[in-house]
Formats: sequence, C-alpha cells, structure tokens
Amino acid sequence: MNTHYPIILVHGLAVRDCIFMKPFGQIERILKIEGFNVSRSKIDAFATIEHNAESLKEEILKICEEHGVDKVNVIAHSKGGLDARYMIEKLDMADHVASLTTLCTPHKGSVFARGFIKLPRWMLKFMSFFVNLWYRILGDKRPNSFRSLEQLSSFNPVEEETILLGSGIYCQSYSATLERSRDDFVLGIPLAFCHYFEKGEPCDGLVTNESAKFGEYKGNMLEGSISHSDVFDFMAKKKKKDRIYAFYSSLCEDLKTRGF
Repeated sequence: MNTHYPIILVHGLAVRDCIFMKPFGQIERILKIEGFNVSRSKIDAFATIEHNAESLKEEILKICEEHGVDKVNVIAHSKGGLDARYMIEKLDMADHVASLTTLCTPHKGSVFARGFIKLPRWMLKFMSFFVNLWYRILGDKRPNSFRSLEQLSSFNPVEEETILLGSGIYCQSYSATLERSRDDFVLGIPLAFCHYFEKGEPCDGLVTNESAKFGEYKGNMLEGSISHSDVFDFMAKKKKKDRIYAFYSSLCEDLKTRGF
C-alpha cells in the first residue's frame, strides 16, 4: 500500500516530540501498520520559519539518501506548512518534494497571532523568555517564540506562492471548523476571539478556513466540529480519533493513486 515516495509528517507551533506531547499521536504508527513509508519531523516547536526550514531540509535529504529516492511527500500541519513552503521556495528543495499537503496552515496569517502581538512589547518579551527557556529544556535548539508569533501574524507570500504552484509540485490544502467553544476546552477562547475579529468566519480555533486555502483547496478535512489540535491527534476525543485516522489513511491512499 506504500506511496511511490516516502511521507514525512511535519508538526506546527508549540509542538515538541516528548512524553506528554506526541505530534500526530498514533497517526504515524497506524499509517506504518497500513504499509506506508512514513516518518515524523523533529523540527523545533518555537523556532523561526527560516530555522525550521533548514532543519526540515536536512531531514528530507537524509530520508532521500536512506531510501534511495529523490523526493518525498510532505504532509504538514499549521506552521509546519509555512516551514515547508519556505524550504521549497527559498532553499532550492523543489526537486526533492513530490507533493505538499497543508492542514490548517495559516497561509494568510493568523488572526489570533495578530491580536496577541498587539500586547505590550515588554509583556511579550517577558513571556517569550520563559517559553523559550522551557522549550529549550524540552529539546528545541533555537526557540524564538516572539519572532515566531510575529511571522504567524503577517505571513502572506503572494509572490512565493506563485513560484511554488508553478514548480510542478502537487499542492493541496485542507481546513477544519470548530463549531462550538465547548467542543474543545483549550481552543474555546481563541475561537471566540477569531469569530469576533473575523465576523464569524469558519475557524478551527486558531486558523480561519480562508487562511488555510492554498493550492488545490479540498475544504474541511472532516465534517462536524474539529479543532486545530484535533487535526494532529492531540487531546482529540475518543469518538473523533477513528475519523481522524481514517482521513490520514485516505489522504495517503490518494497520494499513492496519483503516483506520488
């Protein structure tokens, strides 16, 4: 059931591969059981787009060497999609990526980040210091939470998007919609914030559906109320997990059918 090229799963902001925070939960294990050649990126949780793009480039080139291939399929969640885009567009990696699938990636910026960045600079720097310290303990090499937040608040590389979509790489995107604040305890407040400033625009709690559109937009990955964190199987409720796993399986199966 394997795809022609290996698959790499790329996580987003604030996610670190550690005991209590496994990016993509059981998704990698389930895909491997189904026969897919899949691995999980180890990029930093709070590094800048530029730094993570360099790290992702190294990981992909290593995968290509280990498996004797020249390309991979990238499936990226949230900021991971921006890291992957920068890698392809700025680091000469277009020839090493067969497909790029982004899930709830803020291609047009995050309204929540734009609101947060308006807090007093001294307060943001103060919080950033402790966030960086904690994530350095967890394993981040170059955490920079303040700069990461700035980048998420304004990311909108129209010129680069044209270059990427004309590179021959198959690009597709998905969004998700958190319908009610009570459906996700953590993202309920950010959802209300996004609805207020975006006048009710459908949102997963952090990223609007409009901002998630890139390449061939496929709409919501699942029907019903799905949050930004549900998408990569972090604290997803049990009744959602099977549907989430089925989505990733069908996504990889589709890449295989397309010859990727």
